[in-house]
Amino acid sequence: MSGSEWAGSRLRRRHPQVAKVIERNVAAISENRKAAERSRSFQHHLADFVTRFAGSMTFVYLHVIWFGTWVTINLAVVRFDPNFAALTMIVSLEAIFLSVFILVSQNRQAALTEQHAELDLQMTLLDEYETTRILTLVKALAEKAGIADAGDPELEELKQDVEPQRVLAEIEKRRPDALPK
Repeated sequence: MSGSEWAGSRLRRRHPQVAKVIERNVAAISENRKAAERSRSFQHHLADFVTRFAGSMTFVYLHVIWFGTWVTINLAVVRFDPNFAALTMIVSLEAIFLSVFILVSQNRQAALTEQHAELDLQMTLLDEYETTRILTLVKALAEKAGIADAGDPELEELKQDVEPQRVLAEIEKRRPDALPK
């Protein structure tokens, strides 16, 4: 049993409701990934495959063998490529195509990353909204029970809704790399 499996079984025993929520969330994330995988076109599958392969040591070894063989045969056996012009052209074309495949994969990954960032932002905004509502409810319950605020001067400010547009504007204003308008 791996450490994570042991921790998971321990969590299920101690906190079964929390474990159910975590399992539900993990299943939802897994299903989302599978759906994204199924929705990829053949071109995106190909670009991702080529990108993964080009980033492997197998790719490096094959190129060492390929270039070593080309140079050895060209210099020692038959001079079929004087000045290595054909090899240079092949390598240049390969670099162009690899660049395109990598850009296609990166664009797709960037879109997925943006989607996840937007989901994170939405969840954070929802968390903030819920926390503000809970704070308002707890303050009302404390007032009804005759419990003092414990002298927290920030409590009233914390009860106010956060306006995302104002926060974003303030962040942009203070960023040193902000784009000129």
